[in-house]
Amino acid sequence: MNNEIRELYLVLITVPIYAIVIGAELIYSYFGNKKLYTTKGVLANVYLTLLNMGLDVLIRGLCLVVLQYFYQFRLIENWPNVFLYWTVLVLTEDFMYYWLHRVDHYCRFFWAVHVTHHSSEEFNLTVGFRSSVFQPLYRFMYFVPLCFLGFSGIDIMFVYSATQIVGILVHTQTVRKLGFLEYILVTPSHHRVHHGSNVRYLDKNMGMLLIFWDKLFGTFQKEEDEDPVRYGLTTNIETYHPIKMVFHEWKQIAKDVFRKGRGFRDKWMYVFGPPGWSHDGSTKTSSQLRKELDTRLKNK
Repeated sequence: MNNEIRELYLVLITVPIYAIVIGAELIYSYFGNKKLYTTKGVLANVYLTLLNMGLDVLIRGLCLVVLQYFYQFRLIENWPNVFLYWTVLVLTEDFMYYWLHRVDHYCRFFWAVHVTHHSSEEFNLTVGFRSSVFQPLYRFMYFVPLCFLGFSGIDIMFVYSATQIVGILVHTQTVRKLGFLEYILVTPSHHRVHHGSNVRYLDKNMGMLLIFWDKLFGTFQKEEDEDPVRYGLTTNIETYHPIKMVFHEWKQIAKDVFRKGRGFRDKWMYVFGPPGWSHDGSTKTSSQLRKELDTRLKNK
């Protein structure tokens, strides 16, 4: 089956699913007076995903060319069977996505791209479509190592599209914890933590499909009943301006580089250091904020 037909099947399957679950959540929110949705919030999410999809479509051919170029240097010529091929591809691609996502959170240059996805103070299924607009420009490079393992560019791009379905559906407050699945998958509970601005929740639960990577590499945090998730950023942008939603962090980086940086190292860190880094302590990284929280809790 060629890639175009597979992608078409994905669209035909997922569009009705999205329509049903979003519609159900809207009804639940309205009649349950949950106030999970606002018109401006939904329109902002639609706007950002259209920008992302437009860019993705424009460069998809280039991404495929790059992946197929590296595929010719594959170390594994033929996999023993189809089941093993697809299973390992899903696992390794989820692993590479974890590192893509982690870099997006720990390097301010890439955080400036990803921050749009986290800027919503609402959390509902449409937030799953609140895309990091410019991520398609570099995302595919993280999957190049998979080509060396004998996975074709077409299959890599298809698996990313397929796993994105799960990545969208976990953006919900209406599904609570899911029992034993909490130990295996990235569940809505895990992903609510990821979108929290609470200090203990910052930069946690980076996985797309499996929560195993977070537990292995120290970025896992469960949702705590005594610390309800506050959605959004530590300092919210408080605007739906179409340009500011996309570029507000880039503007702040420029201000920090030209107004605060004292030398090359400072300027470098304001661009490529972790978000919140400052040479004078006027702003703090998530690690620094967590250390301060731990100290306060110990001194109580």
